[in-house]
Amino acid sequence: MNKVVGMGEALWDCLPDGRKLGGAPANFAYHVSQFGLEGCVVSAVGADLLGREITDIFTEKRLAWNIPTVEYPTGTVQVCLDCNGIPQYDIKENVAWDNIPYTPALAELAKETAAVCWGSLAQRNEVSRNTINKFLDAMTATENTLKVFDINLRQGFYTKDIIEQSFQKCNILKINDEELVAISRLFGGFEPSAEENPEDIFCGLDFKERCMAILKKYDLKMLILTCGVNGSYVFTPNGEISFQGTPKVTVADTVGAGDSFTATFVASLLLGKSVKEAHERAVKVSAFVCTQNGAMPVIPEEMK
Repeated sequence: MNKVVGMGEALWDCLPDGRKLGGAPANFAYHVSQFGLEGCVVSAVGADLLGREITDIFTEKRLAWNIPTVEYPTGTVQVCLDCNGIPQYDIKENVAWDNIPYTPALAELAKETAAVCWGSLAQRNEVSRNTINKFLDAMTATENTLKVFDINLRQGFYTKDIIEQSFQKCNILKINDEELVAISRLFGGFEPSAEENPEDIFCGLDFKERCMAILKKYDLKMLILTCGVNGSYVFTPNGEISFQGTPKVTVADTVGAGDSFTATFVASLLLGKSVKEAHERAVKVSAFVCTQNGAMPVIPEEMK
């Protein structure tokens, strides 16, 4: 098993300065490949020019892909940046990546996959959601297999059931501070006015305790919490917590920075680095990506 898969949306981010290839799974696979691992994008595109451009770019970047053409348009996202370079997304619906088919080739890829990363967005449609879950179930389970749920909540395209199913199937969860608040509300017991349920794992807990509660409830190897300028944490079952501050950089835009963090962290673990070493490298790479335009800049050799 030597493949590292980013699974879900492959699309065009329509930024103020033009179209750029994007989608969290594509960003993840691309950045993983920069560390010498065999990254692979799993998605779907339409029978249109935008779809052909996506696969052509992946081929030019020597990035493996399993991307069938389906009878839906290739996905696009209108991205607007605020004064701090923070993106706001308008994600088009009923597009190709909502309809990723589960094929024999995908089943074979699952058996060769050492690590996979997926999010909540590509599960908004039943077709792609079923494909993702079948892929996860078909993976060869070993002690070192990594199933990373990078939650990436977008525009309300998620439900409690979808989130909980992915919690149950992943062994690494990546979530940011705003998403932790949203999940706490979704699972109940977060609002001060709510009646506390003794069975609610979030009742009366601060953010670190909430993360540890999720980690233990779903028997995770790790939980990664990113908090923007306030740094990031990695929680592990033995109670050890890795914290890294966020470097101060001149931000061009933050599109894809989180995906580069996840990719760098996963690649580092697969290459034998410790949690702390993987965390340190992930922070440095994601800070660099923030200084660049677009989601897929070339990572400097000294960061690899």
